[in-house]
Amino acid sequence: MKALNTIATMAFFLVNCATVDGQSRQHYKQNPYTLVYEGAITKNEKGSVNIHPVKYKLNGIEIAANVYTPANYNADDKFPAIVIAHPNGGIKEQTAGLYAQRLAEAGYVTIAADAAFQGASGGMPRHTDKPANRVEDIHGMADFISRYRGVDPSRLGVLGICGGGGYTLKAAQADKRLKAVATLSMFNSGEVRRNGFQNAQVATIQERLEKATLARTQEAAGQEIQYAGIASVTDEEIAKTSTDLYREGYEYYYRSHAHPNSTFLYTMSSMLDLMTWDATSNIDLINQPLLMIAGSRADTKYMTDAAFSKVTKAKSKELYIIDAATHIQTYWKPEYVTQAVNKLTNFYKANL
Repeated sequence: MKALNTIATMAFFLVNCATVDGQSRQHYKQNPYTLVYEGAITKNEKGSVNIHPVKYKLNGIEIAANVYTPANYNADDKFPAIVIAHPNGGIKEQTAGLYAQRLAEAGYVTIAADAAFQGASGGMPRHTDKPANRVEDIHGMADFISRYRGVDPSRLGVLGICGGGGYTLKAAQADKRLKAVATLSMFNSGEVRRNGFQNAQVATIQERLEKATLARTQEAAGQEIQYAGIASVTDEEIAKTSTDLYREGYEYYYRSHAHPNSTFLYTMSSMLDLMTWDATSNIDLINQPLLMIAGSRADTKYMTDAAFSKVTKAKSKELYIIDAATHIQTYWKPEYVTQAVNKLTNFYKANL
């Protein structure tokens, strides 16, 4: 596994990452909207779910998003809407788009946007991954979709997937436009960047903060941007990866659902913000109905369990477990996606 240190090398990677696997490259190129999930829309037709690529400005940065409208969409009517926040390293064309399409099939106007500094959205340095930005992305999607023709702004829900789930918990603490709050395979980015996955790096916290501080110093001096994370991975390295999250994540992002805008990289300086942040701080501010979904075999489930236990003032809360599912399998495996979508549909129907 190789870390990238320069913008030039990273640009090369972004252009070529989908070539790691010929089949996934073909998948990406075959769809006119570059969607890489199974059953993705290939054209807009009357009487079907339609997709609408849109762009809007958020704090001066251009955001790229897809809006999905249900089959019976009429701009003169008022539909409930769902904001969908993508996983860490993910983009709107992957699992966020899949859930956006499936919820649109259930009658909701949905929006999935690339985070600022990531995907097809603007912002420099590329792949800055600061929690405040990701939370603001959710507020920004709410801003945009609330004003979209045919949307009832008083019936707005949110779904956060993986890292987007942690950021959704934070956004919902203050943003009361979000009337129903749901997470899928929630990942507490701050906790993991601070303590390591499954608390495996607690002993090196100060060392890693020093490294992030140095990276920030170099950025301020106009030197090379330092990146953390994984740029590429071989089949052998995937097979040797011990945790389901990362082994299956590499397969998902670099093989079966690869897309040139998606990467595991983030700026090293982002660690200054990530390591001092936590999705569960002030979580008692959530007073909306809450649904948290996780797979029974997910090695990230401990984060969902911890967050769920700390929510004490929600109007209602439910922890829904998908039997036998791992974290990454909830992104794509049809039977698990269907279970999650059915549960989400009932949840939003009851609360919007």
